[in-house]
Amino acid sequence: MRALGLVGAGVMVALGVLWTLQGLGYVGGSSMSGERTWATIGPLVAGLGVALAIVVAQGRRR
Repeated sequence: MRALGLVGAGVMVALGVLWTLQGLGYVGGSSMSGERTWATIGPLVAGLGVALAIVVAQGRRR
């Protein structure tokens, strides 16, 4: 279960970075390119992915 959580967190971070780059116009070829909305949503998703990774990594250590 821990590995699945870490994989999910990694996917969230990767998608967040991609969406941010698309929103800022650095990655083209999509309707998301150059849209400010994705430049805002991307970092939020990436941040949630980092938070998920931290929670999963701490797991049952307490």
